[in-house]
Amino acid sequence: MITLRKSNERGHANHGWLDSHHTFSFASYYDPEHMGFRSLRVINEDRVAPGRGFGAHGHRDMEILTYVLSGSLAHKDSMGHQEVLGPNEIQRMSAGTGIIHSEFNASETEPVHFFQIWIEPSTTGTQSTYEQIGFRAEEKNGKLKLLAGPRGGNGVARINQDAQVFVAEVPKGEKIGYDLKAQRHSWLHVIRGAVNLNGTPLHTGDAAAVSDETGLTITGTDSEPSEILLFDLA
Repeated sequence: MITLRKSNERGHANHGWLDSHHTFSFASYYDPEHMGFRSLRVINEDRVAPGRGFGAHGHRDMEILTYVLSGSLAHKDSMGHQEVLGPNEIQRMSAGTGIIHSEFNASETEPVHFFQIWIEPSTTGTQSTYEQIGFRAEEKNGKLKLLAGPRGGNGVARINQDAQVFVAEVPKGEKIGYDLKAQRHSWLHVIRGAVNLNGTPLHTGDAAAVSDETGLTITGTDSEPSEILLFDLA
């Protein structure tokens, strides 16, 4: 079964310096029909103006992933990390017992466009930890690149949940297959472009919840390579 979540149905907030789309209920956007999917709680697509950002604020008991599409994002946290995140990197914060951090556009002239993803942890009260991992662009070209999972290691961020997060670029006419095991669920989000998911067309900003399917076939249908995020969830 495939259930669509269309781009124009997402929550939207434009604060001038911040233009944000919310796939699930977040901040002032509340929709009881879209509180998350399985352990996946937040997918926010944010565009932040040059030199602006989110001041110091706290999180706890949440797995937080950040994926930059364009521009650069400056990060600083209470664990002593001070980093800049750019495209083809994954940042993972396990908030655990509590972390305070800030996120700002690292450029004074160019906007930054990024996704922030929250996944509920399998256990709470764990130690707060941080990872930032880069990869080569070709690792996601025409295939699924694993960004995060419960094991971690070998260029994969470790998250405290039975979930896997993939990214891929799908050229027009090419197909990517994925076997979905019994009792597993999937969420697919189109970052840009257009794909066909098991016969269902999806475009930029669209997403689909997948349950009771044995496998996925993702076909690129846009003139340029389309980029997608794929979640495999318990």
